[in-house]
This record gives sequence, C-alpha cells and structure tokens, in this order.
Amino acid sequence: MIQSSEIPRLECDHGLRRQAIVASLLREVFQGRLRAGQHLGTQALAEHFGVSHTPIREALVSLAATGVIDLLPNRGAIVRRVKPKDEQEICQVRRALECEAVRRACGRIESAELKELAAEFKRLRSIKSRDRSRYIEEARRLDSRLHDLIAGSCGNAFLANEIGRLKTLFRALRDVSWEHDEAHNDLQRLAEESHEHLAIIGALLSADRRQAARLMSQHIRSGAKYWGRVLAENATRRARETP
Repeated sequence: MIQSSEIPRLECDHGLRRQAIVASLLREVFQGRLRAGQHLGTQALAEHFGVSHTPIREALVSLAATGVIDLLPNRGAIVRRVKPKDEQEICQVRRALECEAVRRACGRIESAELKELAAEFKRLRSIKSRDRSRYIEEARRLDSRLHDLIAGSCGNAFLANEIGRLKTLFRALRDVSWEHDEAHNDLQRLAEESHEHLAIIGALLSADRRQAARLMSQHIRSGAKYWGRVLAENATRRARETP
C-alpha cells in the first residue's frame, strides 16, 4: 500500500487530507495493488495513514460514490474489480462534462492567461530532454491547471462542482498511466497530450465553441484508449505476481 508519508500532514485542513487519502487508494486500485474482493478496514487504514477514523470513513464513502469500492452491511469496504467497461464509462462521463465545460468557457477566459498557459506548455519540450521526472511533474501541474481553469470558467456552478467531485478519479487514472510511462521510459503519450492541450487553448483563444468541444472530445478519447491499455497491463502483471 502507498506510504503514509505521501499523505500531506494537513491537520488543519480535514478536507484536503481526506482527498489525499482517496487519491492514494484510487492509485492503489488502478495499479492492481489493492485487489478485487480485498477488505479495507477502517482501523488498519487509520493506523497506516496516521489519522482518525473519521477521514477514513469519509474517504471510503467518496470511493464508494465512484464505484471503485462497495460498502456492504456488516462487511465494510470491499474493493470492486475495475473492468475495461468501467474505465470506458468513466471516460464517457468525463467527456460529456468537460466538452460542455470547454464549450461554455469559450470567451470567458482572459486571453493573457491562455497565452501564458500556452507558453508554459511549449516550455515543457525543453524540460523533457533534461529531466524526465521534472517533465512529468510539470506536465501534471499544467494538465490540472488547464482543466481546472476550464471548469472554473464555464459559468455553470453545478457543472463545475460535478467535474470537481470526479476529478480525483480522473487524475488517479492519469497519474497511474504517467507513472507507468516513467517506469518504462516512454513519454510519447505525455508529448501527445501537450499538443492536444495547445490545440484546445487555441480554440479557446479564438472562442470557437464547436472546435473547442471537438478537440476536448478527441483529447479525452485518446486518453481513454491509453488508460485502458495501462490498466490492462497492470492487471496482467499483478496476476502473474500472485503466487
């Protein structure tokens, strides 16, 4: 299981600590380290993460809402099997939400902010050749920044809140995929995503709603194919490691 040192010591921010626990457990599921049918006990998790039972229970409720675990009477939390169909459905929901968000965000974001973000994506290329770990860290930061900017600028609070509720799930899939790339010294998909992000920014700058939605749809579809392959590889590897 993920090291508890990766959970931020945010005693004063209960919500952020809960989110960090959720993200950590999601990565463990998608990496295949937490297996289907495995029981997640609140006591063991609380001890592992060094927190009280309250954020653990809240994290498990959040995980149940994503469909990654089941909360069963008298049995507690049980890890569900994540099937290719589940990953496809997650990406279908993401595409519906984020395509609408980017369509609505056209004309609502300052050009200067978009141009600054585009310049940062272009600077990624120089980092890639020098420091791969930093390249992935920066790519993750910029990916989150762009998608958060779009959601926050869509002008629909309910839509933005729903994207915010599910983004931990989306980003856990992203992070597991990119960690896989780093381990295999293959950053091709990250480079492709950078180009896709720049194209989306271009559509936002021109306030072309149809083009922005089309590019976002392509971006999420491409990511879905990649995520599915990585999840399948992780599942196969873990199955081989099982005695």
